[in-house]
Amino acid sequence: MGSAHTTERIKVDDFVREIDARLRALPDLATENVRAVRREFSKRLSNASPQAVIDLALGLLNKPGIEHRFIAYELIHHHRAALGSLGEKELKQLGHGINSWGVVDMFACYLSGPAWRENQAPDSLIHGWARSHDRWWRRAALVSTVPLNNKARGDRGDAKRTLSVCRMLVSERNDMVVKALSWALRELAKRDSQAVREFLAEHKDVLAARVVREVNNKLTTGLKYPRKDR
Repeated sequence: MGSAHTTERIKVDDFVREIDARLRALPDLATENVRAVRREFSKRLSNASPQAVIDLALGLLNKPGIEHRFIAYELIHHHRAALGSLGEKELKQLGHGINSWGVVDMFACYLSGPAWRENQAPDSLIHGWARSHDRWWRRAALVSTVPLNNKARGDRGDAKRTLSVCRMLVSERNDMVVKALSWALRELAKRDSQAVREFLAEHKDVLAARVVREVNNKLTTGLKYPRKDR
């Protein structure tokens, strides 16, 4: 009874080793080079089961280097069935070890944000991250709101869920989290500028100055950093 699963497990292990070897053979780890490897394996895995793709991603996370995590997250993001199968358990597994700006943003933009947007993950999971003592998980909570409001997805935005997280972190002062709060509000401003204006007015006395400045710039000029007249 276990033969089919064992065969798939062996294939996953083989893929992990092959991807690792391909990355090591690259002349450099420029994003376009790493993504070219990912695209090749996405094609090869197009008919793989969602669990096989997730298992492969988890195997890659055991390897050192941000490039392995980049491929792991992108493989799932670009495999519709795998992305659609993510739930709270899988997100916790895939988010284990996030510890830098780039890694957090990949995780939140590629995996947790889309899964939350499609109601595959509960609000309570994201809110739990927002309460974390770890700045990277607090950032992950905020960046997870970005896919809720991303115009490229054709969605209308989600002010309620976005602001529920932002309210939890209005008094944040860690720079990595403050920048994410600004990003979350600026992304929502593209969809519901009135909701963002009201949020700023309500919390202006506790928000970090960077957040107020950047979000107001976005609301008034459409730019994070308005160009100065020459």
